[in-house]
Amino acid sequence: MPKVGMEPQRREAMIRATIQTIGEAGSLDVTVSQIAKRAGMSPALAHHYFGSKDQIFLAAMRHILRSFGESVTLRLRNLEEPEARIRAIIAASFASGQFDKEIVAAWLTFYVRAMQSEDVARLLSVYARRLKSNLMYDLRKLFSPEEAEQVAQGLASLIDGFYIRHALQHVAPDRDASQALVCDYLALWMERKARG
Repeated sequence: MPKVGMEPQRREAMIRATIQTIGEAGSLDVTVSQIAKRAGMSPALAHHYFGSKDQIFLAAMRHILRSFGESVTLRLRNLEEPEARIRAIIAASFASGQFDKEIVAAWLTFYVRAMQSEDVARLLSVYARRLKSNLMYDLRKLFSPEEAEQVAQGLASLIDGFYIRHALQHVAPDRDASQALVCDYLALWMERKARG
C-alpha cells in the first residue's frame, strides 16, 4: 500500500528513473520492472502511479518539456528586442541540460514513439506548436507574415535536425556550433530584410 504523502516523491523518482533507463538503453525497449527497480520501488507501485509504460514515458517527456519551457521563460525574462528574444529561444533549445545523454535518448524515443502512439503524437504536436508560437511572436515583428512563417519553419527544423544529428553522429557539430549555425540562419534572414 502506498504511503500517504509519498506520491509526488515517488512519481519524481520514477520519472528520473525512466529518463536514465531509456538513456542507457537508447530506446523505449525497457520494462516497467527495470524502471521501477532503478527508482527503488516495485513494478506494482509504478503501475499504481502511472498505469502503463507509455504513461510513464509520457510523464517523463512532460517533465522534460516543462524543464525546457522553464528554460525558455527564464531566458526571455527582461528581453524586449525581438531578435534577442528569438536568439534566447534558440539558446534554450541548445542548453547544456537538453544535451545530457539521457535527455537526448528520451527525445529521440519521443520522436519515434510519436509515429506509433496517438498520445505521444499529441504531446509532440503540443511541443512543435509551442516552439513555433514562441518563435512567431517575435518573428511577426520583424518580417511579413509569410516570411515569419518561413523563418519559423526553418529555425524549428534546424533545431530539431541538429539535435538529431548531435544524438546520432559523433561527427556532428557540438552544441555551441549547432546553436551558432541556427543563429546564422536567422542572421541571413535579417540581412536579407535589411537589404530590402
